[in-house]
Amino acid sequence: MTDNPIKLLKAPIVEAVLDIDCDLPPGRDIATLELSAHDLLRAQYPSVRRVFIQTHQLVPQPDKPPALSMHQAVQALQFVDQDQRQLVQFRAQGFSFNRLAPYSTLDEYFPEIERTWKIFVAVAGPVQIRIVRLRYINRILLPMPGPKLALDDYLRVGPRLPDEDRLTFMGFLDQHTAVETGTGNLVNIVLTTQMPENNMLPLIFDIAVESHGAAEVENWAWLFARIQALRGLKNRVFRSTLTEKCLNLFQQL
Repeated sequence: MTDNPIKLLKAPIVEAVLDIDCDLPPGRDIATLELSAHDLLRAQYPSVRRVFIQTHQLVPQPDKPPALSMHQAVQALQFVDQDQRQLVQFRAQGFSFNRLAPYSTLDEYFPEIERTWKIFVAVAGPVQIRIVRLRYINRILLPMPGPKLALDDYLRVGPRLPDEDRLTFMGFLDQHTAVETGTGNLVNIVLTTQMPENNMLPLIFDIAVESHGAAEVENWAWLFARIQALRGLKNRVFRSTLTEKCLNLFQQL
């Protein structure tokens, strides 16, 4: 099965996410990076949002009810573009690049990923890369003219009923994980349905692939190659899960 990029007229991708998890210097407070990071990103990402995390702890006290303590900290800074469809995240655990629909191709976004990643490296000073993760969330509208849908027409692999003559799917959640032999890259695949709409059954096809291993943050060539390898794995999973009839729903080029 080829690893070449999939060319579709109407890609079903609703969100694509690249995560690069890093070790940051001890004591690095992501909130203190907001002004310097936004100065460098403002032209493309005029808006900034803070993502908070709260921790709660019950502290025992002699002869008294336990005391509740709470700590709140900034977990991530989100820099959002003008149309709210693309954002860059500086996280306490690393860097993320998110793209919402419409999505073209990863090749188009690579220059911006490289540019913003290098800004993150300069501002946050990460020590090393630990995990690279690529996730694609697809929403596929399957035609459902009647009460029953022949899933085998659209899925090569997927859920099965124990008695398909007398049972009809009302919904399903199918999830499995695997490791790629030879590389050790991991893949997590989720297939689930949403409520039917306008004689269509929305199918969510969520593919997350990730690679573990330490690497230098300045080595963009290594990082680019690792992302491309994950992209190839994602493409194989996508093609091997969907039938040609399903791919034709997106008017494949």
